[in-house]
Amino acid sequence: MENLGFKSISDLNVEGKKVLLRLDINSPLNPITKKIVNENRIDKSLETLKWLLDKKAAVAIIAHQGDTLDYQNLIPLLEHSEILTKKLGRKVSYIDDVCGPAALNAVDNLKSGECIILGNLRYLTEEVSTFENSVKLSPDKMKDTYLVRSLAPHFDLYVNDAFSAAHRMSPSMVAFQQLLPSAAGFLFFKEISTLTKIMENPEHPVSFVLGGAKISDAFGMINQVLSKKIADKILTCGVTGQVFLIANGLDLGSETLTFLKNKGLLSFIDKAKLILNQFPNKVVLPLDLAYEENGQRKEVKVDSLPLQRNFLDIGNQTINFYESLINNSKTIFVNGPAGVYEDKLFEEGTKRIWTSIGHSKAFTCIGGGDSVNALMKFSKSEDYNYICTAGGAMVRFLSGKQLPLVTAMKKLEVINL
Repeated sequence: MENLGFKSISDLNVEGKKVLLRLDINSPLNPITKKIVNENRIDKSLETLKWLLDKKAAVAIIAHQGDTLDYQNLIPLLEHSEILTKKLGRKVSYIDDVCGPAALNAVDNLKSGECIILGNLRYLTEEVSTFENSVKLSPDKMKDTYLVRSLAPHFDLYVNDAFSAAHRMSPSMVAFQQLLPSAAGFLFFKEISTLTKIMENPEHPVSFVLGGAKISDAFGMINQVLSKKIADKILTCGVTGQVFLIANGLDLGSETLTFLKNKGLLSFIDKAKLILNQFPNKVVLPLDLAYEENGQRKEVKVDSLPLQRNFLDIGNQTINFYESLINNSKTIFVNGPAGVYEDKLFEEGTKRIWTSIGHSKAFTCIGGGDSVNALMKFSKSEDYNYICTAGGAMVRFLSGKQLPLVTAMKKLEVINL
């Protein structure tokens, strides 16, 4: 494997070893049934897990589902174990205990080639986001947390394959490396390698398609990829596109301004002005927008604004223009839907642009939960060169920020077993 600054599990001898495997299989749920509706992250975890089991390691998986800020998705990992069992064709047991006596007993009794998932990490205070944000422990201090001091003595090796949680400064992500020989799983390597390729050696012209409602994600990337001359064009849509239209001097109407104010997004207008001034002709703005009137989809050209409506998609003129830019691109990165694609009235922008990207001859990479969900709805996963499991971690990486997991893996020298 290429040198990314840390070791891969393929460099290690794991036969007969007890391996603690940190995965990110946090999956979208049906809000009513609480059943998993998208198995993308589970699918991406299979390569590392299968390799470890084929090499006769005894594997205990630690993972999370939901959070205090995402409480509706905080459920046991039983269904995850059932899905893994079906996909692997071998038993993946589950115990509803994270690191207590029952979990430790199950780990001690694991035989070579066997696998178990321990209880949801987010059952522990030390692993929830509110603890991370309030207590702010250093990785060294995390060695004394209940999770780490309980589990570490029972294992020979720690493997992390959870790049999608790489932005989290939690014990399960950054503390075990200080106590156990550690290595990255195959997915971790692929995620870092693909994103590094986009950042360091993309084939031009490069187009970034940035939409959705989490515009802080988009703004973090835009400055980095334009200042580093990575992106040739930023195709804006969703709320990101609306903010840039306002920054460019357009009045979209009081309803849009009220929406942005209620979401705390008005501050991004000045940031967008700076970007437009600093990088002229690099940021592509929507030409028309779609809204609802009497149950029908209507479209308005931006030079006919303001209009007292909520704009929930880009219009067909914009879609056609963006499709032509996509067809001329050699590298395409996409994060954030073009509109409210869940609504039939406003799926057109996301549907057509995602299909156009999938049919292009460019190297294509897509990331973020909503973006991937839209891909599964409107296109085929095999039409894209790479589907990143990460959202926040991917955005931070492309924004040039340090990721706690990457730092933890690079700082410590791996001991070969």
